[in-house]
Amino acid sequence: MHLVILGNGITGVTCALTVRRLRPEARITLVSSESAHHYSRTALMYVYMGHLRAQDIKPYADWFWAENRLALVHATATALNTAENLLVLDNGTTLAYDQLLLATGSESKLFGWPGQHLAGVQGLYGLPDLEAMTRDTHGIGRGVVVGGGLIGVELAEMLHTRGIEPLVLVREARYWASVLPPEEANLVDRQFQENHVAVRYGTELREILGDADGRVRAVVTTAGEEIACQWVGLATGVTPNLTLANTSNVETAQGILVDEFLRTNVPNVFAAGDCAQHRQPGTGEVPIEQLWYTGRMQGETVAHTICGQPMHYRRGIWFNSAKFFNLEYQTYGQAPAGPTPGLTSFYWEHPNSRTAVRVYFQSEAPHAVVGFNALGLRLRHAVCEQWIAQRTPVATVMSHLGAANFDPEFFPQHEKAIVADFNRQFPGQSVALKQRKGLFARL
Repeated sequence: MHLVILGNGITGVTCALTVRRLRPEARITLVSSESAHHYSRTALMYVYMGHLRAQDIKPYADWFWAENRLALVHATATALNTAENLLVLDNGTTLAYDQLLLATGSESKLFGWPGQHLAGVQGLYGLPDLEAMTRDTHGIGRGVVVGGGLIGVELAEMLHTRGIEPLVLVREARYWASVLPPEEANLVDRQFQENHVAVRYGTELREILGDADGRVRAVVTTAGEEIACQWVGLATGVTPNLTLANTSNVETAQGILVDEFLRTNVPNVFAAGDCAQHRQPGTGEVPIEQLWYTGRMQGETVAHTICGQPMHYRRGIWFNSAKFFNLEYQTYGQAPAGPTPGLTSFYWEHPNSRTAVRVYFQSEAPHAVVGFNALGLRLRHAVCEQWIAQRTPVATVMSHLGAANFDPEFFPQHEKAIVADFNRQFPGQSVALKQRKGLFARL
């Protein structure tokens, strides 16, 4: 079997390694023009900030690929002929396959703003974007970031660490309004304030202005305000990369359409990761998942099917994590940004406005817990997942809250204050704290 994988990100590499384990004799070729090696996308910002070197974000040593007989063709696939099982590459060659995995990832989403293709205007998704940002922000005074999601705050922090003034434009009335409730968004906004990063809420981009050399010189908002800048970061989301799929008869919609086995409509052609769109997502799941861990899971799942061991893909209970400057964030399960029929939430915030937790639970008895938000403290993934999966009553969760505490041993313990506030907000529960973390649980 010759397996060809388009893309050497987490999905493609996970698939390659899993296939190598399941079918040691298989020939495996990865095709990518982005880089000559696999790297961690989530660590790109730390290279820019000087915390890591470029070589530090390679999960595997250079000898690893030859040792595991994983070949890399450093090229771009420009056409796919599924009738002949053939890829056309931009280096003038073709590549035949027996099985093909499309793991082409995402590309930055653009909205047709005038000037969006000027020099110094970009998103941040891959290594070429990091290289462009490093080059185009050298020696500048101000950068404008458009968008208020995870990438938006990353770009603002990156600029800030290099002494470049960031200005963030956020369309919504608060930070990441589609994901974070107002209280959590306020904690993130406090991080912007403490780090002297200006944010304009309720502000949209209308156009980007260029100078005589074709480089950005300013942005104009929909209110007509012109803001001088020398660089613009577009953090308005990503969209599945369908460039290659659209040269073929592989069916696409927003993404490359796949079934529960990550198979496309074409025999021996699969898709996984950011570029895949599930025809029938599981209950509570979304059709397109663009996260590192779901990409890894899909890569492993599709490898089994490619090797003749068909495996359904199911993400399981949702989770995500991030860091907003100095504020860590975790979310598990159902964690809606606003009031949701049938759900109630309990929110506790420390007086320092740097630590908070929200627990979502069903409004009707037995008040089963369905989700968590945590900011400034760490919760154990396995514990939260178990509570959600077992539909644990909120009173039980609160009484054993220490079991989920993943902070270092001698960090401040907040369980007592959290439970006291829960009893104040929900007097009918009368929860007694039975389990605190670590050392304190045994005293």
